[in-house]
Amino acid sequence: MTRHPHPDPVDAAKQTFDLARLPAVDLVAGYRAGTFTPVDVIDDVIGALKMTDELCNVIVTDMYEVARSEAERASSAWANGEVVGPLTGVPVTIKDLLFVAGVGAHAGAPTLAAFVPDQDSAAVSALKAAGAVLTCKTTTCESGYKLTADSPLSGVTRNPWRLDRTSGGSSGGAAAAVAAGCGPLAIGTDAVGSIRVPSSFCGVFGLKPTFGLVPRSPSFFPPSWGSLAHTGPIGRTVADVALLLEVVAGYDNRDAVSLPVEKRRFDTRAASLAPLKIAVSPDFGFAAVAPAVRNAFAEVTHVLADLDADIVPLEPALGTRLLEEVLQPIGFTEQAAAVMYREPADLALSEPEFQAVVAKGRTVRGIDYVDALHKRVRLRGRFLEIFKSVDAIITPTVAVTAFEAGTIGVDLIDGQPVDRHLGWSPFSWPINLAGLPAATVPCGFDADGMPIGFQIVAPWLEESTIFRIAAAFEQARPWADHWPSFAQ
Repeated sequence: MTRHPHPDPVDAAKQTFDLARLPAVDLVAGYRAGTFTPVDVIDDVIGALKMTDELCNVIVTDMYEVARSEAERASSAWANGEVVGPLTGVPVTIKDLLFVAGVGAHAGAPTLAAFVPDQDSAAVSALKAAGAVLTCKTTTCESGYKLTADSPLSGVTRNPWRLDRTSGGSSGGAAAAVAAGCGPLAIGTDAVGSIRVPSSFCGVFGLKPTFGLVPRSPSFFPPSWGSLAHTGPIGRTVADVALLLEVVAGYDNRDAVSLPVEKRRFDTRAASLAPLKIAVSPDFGFAAVAPAVRNAFAEVTHVLADLDADIVPLEPALGTRLLEEVLQPIGFTEQAAAVMYREPADLALSEPEFQAVVAKGRTVRGIDYVDALHKRVRLRGRFLEIFKSVDAIITPTVAVTAFEAGTIGVDLIDGQPVDRHLGWSPFSWPINLAGLPAATVPCGFDADGMPIGFQIVAPWLEESTIFRIAAAFEQARPWADHWPSFAQ
């Protein structure tokens, strides 16, 4: 069900759906105690999704009928002591880049408007096995090529904090729905920041796991951002995101980069951060950053120091030509390869900016692509050196707060020109190039009331360190009780 709304604030926007706003861990506790049932919750969640979709355009395809049936089954399971998994009866949304068998998977592409897969992506299979209730497919830009969720298929996705601002992307529908209280959990993907950017813009917690920790197959092939894309969780709280990651992480031999690691449990109890050593960089040594973001980030460093972390500067800079010499040759080439079989008439239905990215990717010489891969290895080596002496790195998540809805980005930050496509998110894509785990944590608001986030980066497979830092900050500066007002 595709919508192109013209949102206006309405009285319905002031309605709250209290059960839909509860964290996943509280939902499970309520089910266990018999305080409410998954049927009660799904009615609230569907109401919240319908309201938010009318205002923000977050849904591509709803799965409400199936969700109600699954909620009834989950209610019976709780009543009869037959709970099948850790998410039994918990609602989750799925980004439209992942497959749900029998449900359209359009990837924001007009040419895929009629495509319906016959199998689940591995993360979706894991969610179903854990008893989760899937509620809808959320909006994304075409092939996840940019850091907003707008597409010619689904229209413009808006930010629940201010409807004239973007949600970010490409997991923008997922982050906006969680921020608006449409259930506690969402699955997104992240190739250049597509979990962390919208989560930061919408004021929620999102995590990009280590590359390969969450399997991606089966899915679109050829894949977009093939060597860069991660699948991961978005939620309001640290404990919820940890729970969701525990469910979806796992080995799948259909994904050539899937990691054969043991299932893990994550401790999200807040505690002192001693003796963690955390390297701090407000700009990676080269990035333009909005003053409001710099100020909020400076406060984060003080909070972490008060929590007994050993705060040290990150030096030297990562490098000033990473975007032009490493990311673009790799990313644009992989985007072009993802649509290499598409007919010219079909590609002509795509946005001009997407067509431009594909055109650039088709002109990258093989020798330049391989050179970019070698420089990528050197970047990985740089992080290996950094993590010999520190346990984590923190940066701002995005250099700006959410900009005008319907635009691709900004080209000027604090008087400094930046690349309009990716230059305003200089902290996210270097982490994808290295395949490191990283999360965005809400840490404040700008003068317009738009959320700001900071990023935690840890060594490979050290998601536990991210959760430890995030949980301590969450207790010191709680964010989950801040709700958007759907104001223009």
